[in-house]
Amino acid sequence: MACTTILVGKNASYDGSTMIARNDDSGSGHFTAKKFVVVKPEELPAVYQSVISHVQIPLPGAGQAMRMTAMPNAVAGKGIWAASGVNAANVGMTATETITSNPRVLGADPLVVYQPAQGDQPEVPGGIGEEDIVYLVLPYICSARQGVERLGRLLETYGTYEMNGIAFQDVHEIWWLETIGGHHWMARRVPDDSYVVMPNQLGIDSFDFADAAGAQENYMCSADLKEFVDKYHLDLSLDGEFNPRDAFGSHDDSDHVYNTPRAWFMLRYLNPNTWAWDGPDADYTPRSDDLPWCMVPERKVTPEDVKYLLSSHYQGTPYDPYAAYGDQKSKGAYRSIGINRNDFMALIQMRPDVPEDFRAVEWIAYASNAFNTMVPFYANVDATPAYLACTTGEVSTDSFYWVSRMIAAMADAAYGKSIFHIERYEEAVLSATRALLHEYDEKQRSAFDPAARAALREEANEAIAKALKARAADTLDKVLFELSCNMKNAYSRSDA
Repeated sequence: MACTTILVGKNASYDGSTMIARNDDSGSGHFTAKKFVVVKPEELPAVYQSVISHVQIPLPGAGQAMRMTAMPNAVAGKGIWAASGVNAANVGMTATETITSNPRVLGADPLVVYQPAQGDQPEVPGGIGEEDIVYLVLPYICSARQGVERLGRLLETYGTYEMNGIAFQDVHEIWWLETIGGHHWMARRVPDDSYVVMPNQLGIDSFDFADAAGAQENYMCSADLKEFVDKYHLDLSLDGEFNPRDAFGSHDDSDHVYNTPRAWFMLRYLNPNTWAWDGPDADYTPRSDDLPWCMVPERKVTPEDVKYLLSSHYQGTPYDPYAAYGDQKSKGAYRSIGINRNDFMALIQMRPDVPEDFRAVEWIAYASNAFNTMVPFYANVDATPAYLACTTGEVSTDSFYWVSRMIAAMADAAYGKSIFHIERYEEAVLSATRALLHEYDEKQRSAFDPAARAALREEANEAIAKALKARAADTLDKVLFELSCNMKNAYSRSDA
């Protein structure tokens, strides 16, 4: 499943927060409706069973699980797909970013694929995948590092049927884990002063095996990864500097249309002057295979920056499909980040300058990021507002998910007239909901009773949802009018 991920270290962010964010995109030919909910410990089974792979995995016993937020599928059928969330220990997780590999890796450690029963042969369960990972890990970890360790054990024990990247964060640090073949994995700590961009490719471009085998300050991996690399001759370096992207990843022609242009745009935006990004003498182009995995930004990064990047359709470049100028052959040449198949965006922010019980904020957007807005909610709650939690398979204006879908479809069809309304919508929502967040931060600082603060968080989330619903309804009305003006029987003479 296609996605795009951005990770921001605490010294690279505007307020010292760690931030992890990901677009979740549905597969071609359909939408996967999503909802924002709270999963409580009593809802977790003793034994987890995957719908897709049929693998069964015992979960830790009673009292070891924590409450978490999640972004599961709204329509039952193919599993939970918890996707992204924050647990009661203020650990955030987003999973997964689908990544690519190569036949040398997959031939040495094949993916663990479900095999249905045939005749007298019983079924053979597959490994774990995007459907399962958040549900299996997030309720049971108290730090980002513990997330890497738990998921690593699960991968080594049960394997996986797909290549994925997974982000873990706490208030101190961010870790990024990539699966390698069926049972191997590696993880790297995001430098505090840097950000990371990930566009459906195996991304880590350097790795220290000595640290992974010793102090594990910045690197971790499956116990036999170095031996695996040596045995199957996976190291392609000529200079002795091991590059995991060369060893484990792909450099297909399709990457230069689907993946590398997205990373190029994000790096170009946050580091416009560090390298030459355009023209015949560019250091990096949309087709470069060696784009950096992480960089120190030229200025501190805000949630609004992250949202802008995850909404990208190559604005300001010849590749923007909405541009009114430029070579027609260049428009839409590369896969945009903000596309019609975006199902949600979740940006998890761990704020170091507020008390722990209201430290975690989850910024949420639904549907195509090119035409939506994101909204902040407190994550340490027992319930989420109905406007975001009530999504079903039925299209409804009572659901933020479906309202966002309708706004996007109409605005795209009448782009020239509607984009002004979308820009006003996003600015109004971000301004109003940030103001509410500031207001309720102060109220919680003044409340000494934990129960009173918890009630304030629920009240704040409802107030934010109410403000959002009013502005979304107004924007839907405006873009519907603009689209209807394009109807064949539209009549707009002033003297009509």
